[in-house]
Amino acid sequence: MGDRVHPANHDEVLRFLSEGKLSTADALRLLRQTRTAGVAAKEKAAPPPVNPEALRQTLAQLNLLVGLNEVKGLVREVLAFVEIQNRRRQEGLNTEPTVLHMIFKGNPGTGKTTVARILGKILHEMALLPKGHLVEVERADLVGEYIGHTALKTREQVRKALGGILFIDEAYSLARGGEKDFGKEAIDTLVKAMEDHKDQFILILAGYRLEMEYFLQTNPGLRSRFPIHIEFIDYTLDELLQIAELFIAERQYKLSPGAKAKLLRILQTRISRSEANFGNARLVRNILEKAIRQQAVRLVNVSRPTREELMLITAQDLEGRGTQ
Repeated sequence: MGDRVHPANHDEVLRFLSEGKLSTADALRLLRQTRTAGVAAKEKAAPPPVNPEALRQTLAQLNLLVGLNEVKGLVREVLAFVEIQNRRRQEGLNTEPTVLHMIFKGNPGTGKTTVARILGKILHEMALLPKGHLVEVERADLVGEYIGHTALKTREQVRKALGGILFIDEAYSLARGGEKDFGKEAIDTLVKAMEDHKDQFILILAGYRLEMEYFLQTNPGLRSRFPIHIEFIDYTLDELLQIAELFIAERQYKLSPGAKAKLLRILQTRISRSEANFGNARLVRNILEKAIRQQAVRLVNVSRPTREELMLITAQDLEGRGTQ
C-alpha cells in the first residue's frame, strides 16, 4: 500500500480503491479494520447495564394501571425493540436507529400523561434516557407574541426536557391559526430540535384522536418523524368503577353499597349521553373528590365520629352539585 494514502474511514477506502491508489487486498484488509474499529466504538459507547429490579418495579407501575391493554402491549413492544437493538450492538451487528418520538391520541382522562411519565422512568432504567423526567407543556408555553419569541420559548422547553420526555398536550392547537400563526414557528423549531438533539430527548405530541389526525394531515412531514402512534381508548364502565375503587382505597376511604350503586348510575348516565370527551378517569376523580368534601360537610358537626364514619362515603355524599 505504501505511505502515500491513509484512508480514515470506509468511504475513503472505497474511493482510493476506485482511484487505483489501493490494491483490492489492501482495501479488504482496511475495510475489516474499519469494521472492527466501528464495532469497538459501538461497544465502548454502549449504554450502562440495566438495573433489572428497578426496571421491574417501574414496569409494575404500568401494569397496575386499569385497562390500557393495547397501550401496555405497545410499550412492551417498544421496550423489546430497545433491548434487542442493545444486544445486536453488543454482538457487532447492524442496529436500527432508536427513534422513539410518539403520538398519543385519546380523550381526556385516558391516561396519556400518566403513561408518558411512567415511560420516561422505564426508558431511564433501560439507560436510554439519562434523566427520564417529564416536561409537560401546552401551546401557551411554546408560542410567543412576536416574531422570534416563539423559537426562544420552544428551545427553552426543549432544553428543560433534554435527557427526558417533552410532552405537548393538545398539540394540534399549534396549527390552529394557519400559515401566519406563530404556532407554525413552534412546530418548525421542534422539528429542528429533533435533528439537533437526536437521541437526547423524546417528543410526545398528545391530543384528541380526530384533532391529532387533522393536525398530522396539515403537516405531512410530521407523521414520518413520529414512528410510534398510541391510541388511548375510552374506559369501559367496569374499568371506571375499578379506577374509583383504587382512588378511594389509596386515600383510605370506602364506598358504601349505596354509594357504589349511586356512582354506577352517575357513570351510566354520563356514558349513555354519548358525550364527546366526557372525561373518563378525570370525571371519576372529580366526582369522588367532590364526594369527599361533601362527607366532610356531613361529619364536621359530629362530635366524635368513629374511624369507620371517617372512612365511609355514602350515597348522600354523592348527591352534591357537580357529581351529576
